Amino acid sequence: MMEVLKVSANSQPKSVAGALAAALRGNSIAQLQAVGAGAVNQAVKAIAITRGFVAPNGMDLVVVPAFVEISIDGEKRTAIKFIVEPR
Repeated sequence: MMEVLKVSANSQPKSVAGALAAALRGNSIAQLQAVGAGAVNQAVKAIAITRGFVAPNGMDLVVVPAFVEISIDGEKRTAIKFIVEPR
């Protein structure tokens, strides 16, 4: 099952990267969801940091960005999802 990690503008990229690396080791595929420019910025930084975490194990990453409709407090919002998997 794919693990979904939600990223906000206040998320620490290094913390998200650690959670993402753990999810990739356990499930081999993960997804980050981000709403807003600040959250997308933190998500992209986290992906770059994660790449550094998993590279010594011979793992490289493939990232597929896409739009997704999500509900926050009953309100529909457009988020960007990043599907991350090892190559």
